[in-house]
Amino acid sequence: MDKQDGCAEPLSCVLACEFEDAVQLVKAALKLQGFGILSEIDVQKTLDEKIGHKIPPYLILGACNPHLASRAIAAEPKIGLFLPCNVLIAARDADVEITMQDPGMMVPITGNENLEPIAIEARSKLAAAIAELVSKG
Repeated sequence: MDKQDGCAEPLSCVLACEFEDAVQLVKAALKLQGFGILSEIDVQKTLDEKIGHKIPPYLILGACNPHLASRAIAAEPKIGLFLPCNVLIAARDADVEITMQDPGMMVPITGNENLEPIAIEARSKLAAAIAELVSKG
């Protein structure tokens, strides 16, 4: 999905705040849109522990809206390969960059057009979460 599909809202933003504050703001914004967090991957910690490589804070959240996920699974049983929606929270100098996976990608990847209305709704909810973050930051 892109601007030509009527989805002009960006799925990213930059916040001028502390990293942990950004994480809490992202979780709250997602919750307002019906998303829960299924997983948290602390890439910074993992790389340091496993290979001694130090990077700035870098967290991947696995976000899921159960109503949308249920509909997507009914429309395409193999959609689990693309669930949950990943949300990247990464420190960038003094700011924190938030980027959300575009659910519209699942339509061309699967070739299943029945997923399109679900993808559009999911993208709209994620865009609303980004708008919420922008209004706070």
